[in-house]
Amino acid sequence: MDALEQFKDRYVSNGYYKVKIEPYPKTPWEKFKRVLRRTFNYELLVGLKITFLEMVRFKIHTIQYPKEKLPVAPRYRAVHKLLRLLESGNERCIGCGLCEKICISNCIRIDTKVDENGRKVPTEYTINFGRCIFCGYCAEVCPELAIVHGPDYENASEQRAHFALKEDMLTPLDKLKEQKEYPGFGAPTPAADKLVKKTPLAY
Repeated sequence: MDALEQFKDRYVSNGYYKVKIEPYPKTPWEKFKRVLRRTFNYELLVGLKITFLEMVRFKIHTIQYPKEKLPVAPRYRAVHKLLRLLESGNERCIGCGLCEKICISNCIRIDTKVDENGRKVPTEYTINFGRCIFCGYCAEVCPELAIVHGPDYENASEQRAHFALKEDMLTPLDKLKEQKEYPGFGAPTPAADKLVKKTPLAY
C-alpha cells in the first residue's frame, strides 16, 4: 500500500505550488476594490515599461505590406510560371498535355498547333486559378520543366479572366536573363557555362 501512495499525491515535486484563488466578490464594493487592485498592480507597470522601451528604441516589428514582404520558402507553391529556353527564347512547352490530364481540379486547358518549323507549340494555355488547389502535379509531370510554381502569391483581381492569362505566366523575352531556374529534369546546372567544352573537330 505504501508504494501506491506516491502516485496518489499530485504534489510530490518541490517545484509545484498551489495557486491562491481569491474568493469571488459578491458585493459591488468588493468588485470595485478588485478592479482597483488589479489596475494599480505591479505587473501593469512592468507591462507599460516594456511597451514604452519598445517605443523609444523604435524597433518596429510590423511588416509594411505591400512595400515590405516576408521571404517565401523555396518549396512554396504559388502562382504558376511558364518558362522559356535560355538559348533561343522559345517556349519550353511542347504541348504534350500531361499537365492537363493529371490536373485533379480540371482547371488547365491547352490548345496546340504545328508551327512552320514542324514543332508542336501551344496556342492557348489557360489555368483557372479560381479552381486550382496548387497541388503541384502539373509541375512534377512536365517532361520539359516548362511549368513551375513561382514565388508570386498575389493573384487578386477584379475580373475572373485575369486568373487564366498565359501572357501573365509566360516569361517575357526582355526578362529572359532574370528567369529563375528550378531544379529538375532538363534544368541547367548553376555551373553550366563552365562545363561547356568545345567540340573537337575531326580534322
